[in-house]
Amino acid sequence: MAPKLDYRWHLRRIMADRGLFHTTDLIKPLAERDITLSSSQVFRLVTERPERLSLKILMALMDILDCTMDELIEPVAAAGAGTRPKKAAGGTGPPGLGELRPKRARITG
Repeated sequence: MAPKLDYRWHLRRIMADRGLFHTTDLIKPLAERDITLSSSQVFRLVTERPERLSLKILMALMDILDCTMDELIEPVAAAGAGTRPKKAAGGTGPPGLGELRPKRARITG
């Protein structure tokens, strides 16, 4: 099973590093690149981790902030995404859970 991946969104930190401390500081530079977002949309983009993001907006952010995608998005392993141990097959190794369960009693009469 492949490990599940997650990501960290560093837009707020990168903005602070560039001297942009208000979410509205992005509205005009985005508009100059033909991206029109409301102040609440920009606020959510900066303060929350986006689940969907258009490539046009991503490219504009990288251009505005003069950063790379690696700086903006950090891939990480998902919490609790460890691999599960495989079940023992055919009686090799320690007994599986099915072998430890009691068998149902049969009433014969």
